[in-house]
Amino acid sequence: MKLQSALAIYLLFWTLTLFAVLPFGVKTAEEDGSEPVPGQATSAPSNPMILKKMLWTTAISAVLFGLFMANYVFGWVGVDDVPFWQTRGPYAPVKG
Repeated sequence: MKLQSALAIYLLFWTLTLFAVLPFGVKTAEEDGSEPVPGQATSAPSNPMILKKMLWTTAISAVLFGLFMANYVFGWVGVDDVPFWQTRGPYAPVKG
C-alpha cells in the first residue's frame, strides 16, 4: 500500500473516531452550574475539552488503523469471508 493511501485511510479512521469521541463528557452550562456565555446557545458545552478528545482520538484511531494494516498484511478477513459479498455483492454468481 502506498504511503498516500495509508495516510488517507488513517485520516478517515481519525475523523470517524473524533465524531464518536466528541459527545463523551459534555455538559452544558446548566448541568455544570456555571454561567452561560452571553449569546451562546443553551445547548453548547461549557468545557468541550477539545485537546483531550483529540489525543484520545489519535490513540484510538492509531489502534484501529494498526488492526486494519495488520489485516491488510496478513489477510485475516477478506472479501470472501463476508457473507454479504457472496450472495449480493459484485462477486455473486449470476442467476439465470
